[in-house]
This record gives sequence, C-alpha cells and structure tokens, in this order.
Amino acid sequence: MTPSVLTNPRAERVKAVRALGRRSVRQRSGRFVVDGPQGVREVLRFAPHTVLDLYVDGAALDRHETLVQLARDANIHVHQCDPAVMTALVDTQHPQGIVAVCRPVDVPVADALGDDTGFVVVLAHVRDPGNAGTVIRSADAAGARAVILSDASVDLYNPKVVRSTAGSLWHLPIALGGDVAELVAACRERGRRVLAADGAGSTLLPDADLSGGHAWLMGNEAWGLDETTRALADDVVRVPIHGHAESLNLALAATVCMYASAEHNAQGPAS
Repeated sequence: MTPSVLTNPRAERVKAVRALGRRSVRQRSGRFVVDGPQGVREVLRFAPHTVLDLYVDGAALDRHETLVQLARDANIHVHQCDPAVMTALVDTQHPQGIVAVCRPVDVPVADALGDDTGFVVVLAHVRDPGNAGTVIRSADAAGARAVILSDASVDLYNPKVVRSTAGSLWHLPIALGGDVAELVAACRERGRRVLAADGAGSTLLPDADLSGGHAWLMGNEAWGLDETTRALADDVVRVPIHGHAESLNLALAATVCMYASAEHNAQGPAS
C-alpha cells in the first residue's frame, strides 16, 4: 500500500499533531507524540495496539524501512510527509523524520504495585522532564517492577519525558498516582517498605535494608523531600559522597539506589 503524502504544513491534521505538544491537548484527546526512531521502534515492538498513526518523511521511509513495515503489519496508517510537514509536526529543532501518535500506556497504581516482591520507584514532585524520563530508563535497566509518578510530577507524556525514556516507557508498568501520602499508603498495603532517598538521611545506602519488597521514594530536583514526606518513610537513605560534590543529580542518585536494590536481589538473602 502506497502511503498517503502530506505536503501542506498548515493542514488541520498537521496542526492537530503539533498541538499534542501541549499538556491540555494531550489530556483532552488521549493522545501523545513519540518522536524519533528509538521510541517508535519500541512502541511498535512492545505496544503496537497503542499506535494510531505513523508519519515519515522520504528519507526516513528508506532509512527505517523495517519500522514502517512493522507499522503496516500492525495495520497502522502510514503517512509520508515532505520535510516541511515533518518540521511542523514536532517541536524539536532537528526532527528525525519519523513520528508516531499513540494512546497512553499508564496503568492503575494497584496494577503497577503488583505483589510484594522486588522494588518499585515513586517520583514525588519530580518536575524536570529529562530527569523523569531518565529515572524511568534507569528503572527499566535496573529491573524495577514499576515506576509511579505523583500527581504533582511532570506529565509522563511530555515529549521531552518520552524522548528521555529512550523507549523504556513501553518496557515496564508506569502509573500516574495521587498525592505522595496516598502512594506511600498503597505501597504499604501491598507489603512494601518505603525507603526515602534524600541527602538528609541518617542511613547510608550500603547499610540500608534492601531485603524484601520495597519502594524507593525520590524527591524534587531542587529541594528533595520535605520533612513531612520523609516522615512517611520507613527509613531515609542517603548515597555516600566520597569527594567534594555537594550532591548528586536526581537521576544519578535514583540510578545508584536502584542498582543497589538490583544487586541485593541478584545476590539473594544472606545466609
């Protein structure tokens, strides 16, 4: 089937896709944009049923022939665009020539928490899109069971979050929860201890109890976790700083904590 060709950057279809860069439009329409071959590949591999349309320019049609065929095999409508239309579709300075419009993939909090095994990550008031996406990517790599974003965190479907996940958005359950206290209570109801990661912690990460099911509570990039939120946790854990750095970036600290949990799980309980 020859793909339809879009040549008018001011066409209503093009404007509708571009408008998905705004949170209000994403929420109202139940749609979001995946920009670039890495994200498009992963959504076509892991959740093709969520893809509504695929847009490709002429160069990408040749360069990413396998992805286009995956879309066609899944009966996804493929629209060929000229470069001007591709530029108009997304807000990136240098479009990569392939864009998918998708339905949301988040799951209910109860489904994300599952049973009481392994570890999950709860993002409390995390506002930076790059940090949120990188934490999701690291959680995927470290084997987290799920990631949950509090209602005061950045929109999961912000284009910068989606790009920063590098495809991990479709690899593990992700939930959009209520306030932090509700999420902590939900973790405990599933038998998970809650570990707050914060520079004010009295327990060093190497000394933390990472046995059994637990949830890592990660705070805002600028101010971390406030005293009230830290008080909700079973323990407050800090990553040791051996040099002169004042602190670690949120995504780095989260990655270190998650890999500590992954290493503990891999080793199993001490005999």
